[in-house]
Amino acid sequence: MIQDKKLISLIIPCYNEEDTLKILYHEICQVSAVLNKYEFEYLFIDDGSKDSSLAILKELAESDRRVFFYGFSRNFGKEAAMYAGFSNAKGDYIAVMDADMQDPPSLLPSMLEILESDEAYDSVATRRKNREGEPFLRSFFAKLFYKIINRISDADIMDGARDFRLMKKEMVEVIIQMSEYNRFSKGIFGWIGFRTCWLSYNNVERAAGKTKWSFWNLFKYSIDGIINFSQVPLTLASWSGIILTIISFFVVLFIIIRKLLFGDPVAGWASLVCIITFIGGIQLFCMGIMGQYLAKMYLEEKKRPHYIISKTNDEDVIKVR
Repeated sequence: MIQDKKLISLIIPCYNEEDTLKILYHEICQVSAVLNKYEFEYLFIDDGSKDSSLAILKELAESDRRVFFYGFSRNFGKEAAMYAGFSNAKGDYIAVMDADMQDPPSLLPSMLEILESDEAYDSVATRRKNREGEPFLRSFFAKLFYKIINRISDADIMDGARDFRLMKKEMVEVIIQMSEYNRFSKGIFGWIGFRTCWLSYNNVERAAGKTKWSFWNLFKYSIDGIINFSQVPLTLASWSGIILTIISFFVVLFIIIRKLLFGDPVAGWASLVCIITFIGGIQLFCMGIMGQYLAKMYLEEKKRPHYIISKTNDEDVIKVR
């Protein structure tokens, strides 16, 4: 359908966000009223919520034609929810944001102004200036992750980067073409190489409810990001094997020479056990690294869908991709 006004698609992944959905909806409606030169569509991706999130989205859709809900058949994860949103968005500009209000919708006018006024940029991304209110250990390991992944991979990821960004349609079409099953969107955004303007803002607490990201979930997510965008762990495993082989050769040579010259028996069974345990640990660690890469390849080769949509009010929906 031909639009007189440019269309902006807002993609909002949701998982058990019954406490925040109406707050977020009220906020994005206010922002849409300010940006009255544009048409809007709100794409809420319900990632298999176990609370009343989907019921709330159905209620909002009944009263507002701009609201589209996409209910997954089960929990597929935030990455799958974002991919479903990208696949079904119809806008000239497409934004993705969290449902917990930590991605302030009030930044959208500024983000849109940058894209409209400077044709050099293809997207406007947000990053937090600080991590106030976040546990110390979580903040420390987050900063460490950004340093590591930028050093060992081709993905350009800004420290404090959020998934909240506004993109031109052309950029999103490229993201959709990157259809790998093991997705790490922060890395994908940086890897594809489009020009991005970074917009900084102070950290914002959740509007309501509790975060669904535990420390362990974030740790697994960071490992996925490193494996998806770097081969350095495999290189480290290879070099560990080479270095230990060289060390072992010289140790054996030293023991033979000492026996021939001095006739001393090899003393210290405890130290020998420690050495064997250490080398065995290194071997298992390296096998674990290779196993992670093999597991990723195994999942990719299965070619299972990223998501399955079981409930929606969008007649043009791509239910499986």
